Amino acid sequence: MYSTSDFRKGLKVTFKGEPYIIVDFLHVKPGKGGAFIRTKLKNLLTGRVLDETFRSGEKLEQPDLEEKSVQYLYFDAHDGYVFMDKTTFEQLHLTPDQIGDNRHFLLESMDLYLNFYKGNPIGLDLPTTVNIAVTQSDPGLRGDTAAGVTKPATLATGLVVQVPLFINEGDVLKIDTRTGEYLERVKS
Repeated sequence: MYSTSDFRKGLKVTFKGEPYIIVDFLHVKPGKGGAFIRTKLKNLLTGRVLDETFRSGEKLEQPDLEEKSVQYLYFDAHDGYVFMDKTTFEQLHLTPDQIGDNRHFLLESMDLYLNFYKGNPIGLDLPTTVNIAVTQSDPGLRGDTAAGVTKPATLATGLVVQVPLFINEGDVLKIDTRTGEYLERVKS
């Protein structure tokens, strides 16, 4: 059981019989009355986000989630996204709907964790950052040196991000998987 004092971003809990992840929370101590916690909970099965308020000291159960270490192998139009369980070497197939926007961060041979709820795969736990090569980017214009100027760049996975003008095709960039934003250029 998790108490409200255990709440943190990324904590997985059971709420109303379904698994949720805490996306955001705020501890509120009003001048009058007891403390409470405002949360944003994302349903791990449907993706729906709820705003819920809990009184201080309430408890939520830990969900019946199983986490398996897997390696991403490839995408096939017929089989979908193919992963290999790193302990049993069994191949697991996920549909594009199950992967969602995480497809922009999957690189072949990438190690990650796959979450299962009651034996069914429900989502991926990606690393916080990934390094992806730039496949297309227009050159920066000469003289366009105002602070904070960016341009679009297309990455090897198809993701388009805003990058500084000095980024060129072939550069490898560190991308935040939580926000999809450019962090820095990786030195080779």
